[in-house]
This record gives sequence, C-alpha cells and structure tokens, in this order.
Amino acid sequence: MTFRVAVCYGKPDDQAAFDEYYTSVHVPLAAVVPGLTEFTWGKVTSMDGSEPPYYAIANLYFADEDSLKAGLSSPEMKAAGKDLRNFATGGVTMFTQEEVRVGGSVDRA
Repeated sequence: MTFRVAVCYGKPDDQAAFDEYYTSVHVPLAAVVPGLTEFTWGKVTSMDGSEPPYYAIANLYFADEDSLKAGLSSPEMKAAGKDLRNFATGGVTMFTQEEVRVGGSVDRA
C-alpha cells in the first residue's frame, strides 16, 4: 500500500501562464516535501471528448500513513499550499487516498 495526495486543478484563466508557473516555481516547492516517494502530474483530457472537470492533476505519493501525515504537516507542504493562490485561478480540489495494488500486469495480449 501507498498513500497519495491528489491535487486536481480547475481550468486556469491563462493556461500558458499556469503551465510556466507550475513547472518553474510550484513543482520545485512541492518536490521537496519530506517523505515524498514519487511526484507526477499531467494535463487531463476526457475519453468522450467533453470538457473534463479538471485541467491537470498532480499525484504526490508517500510510503505509509505516517509519512503522509508528516509530509502534510511539514513547512514545505505549507509553502506549496500557500503558493496555490499564485497560479491556480481555476480552483483546486485535493484529497488523500490509500492505494491498494490489486494485481500484477494487466497486459492480456
């Protein structure tokens, strides 16, 4: 099991400005959160061609619940949280999740 923080970004007012700020300023802030084992992000597209509910989603992974709690209460996470107001003009939805691996490879070819 791992623990994840998902950060779901609504569509920003200026997508190019969001992308530039996110990659050059916000990612370095978030990447130093203690206990972080993996950090991914990507822009979202819907599978049916409709407007997706989010512009981008970031995933911050922690090895266990204690690491998650320590990371969430760290000064580094607080700094990253305060930084959201500088670029996340489309709003932010965040949640945590305990992830359980349900099997091995799903390659069925």
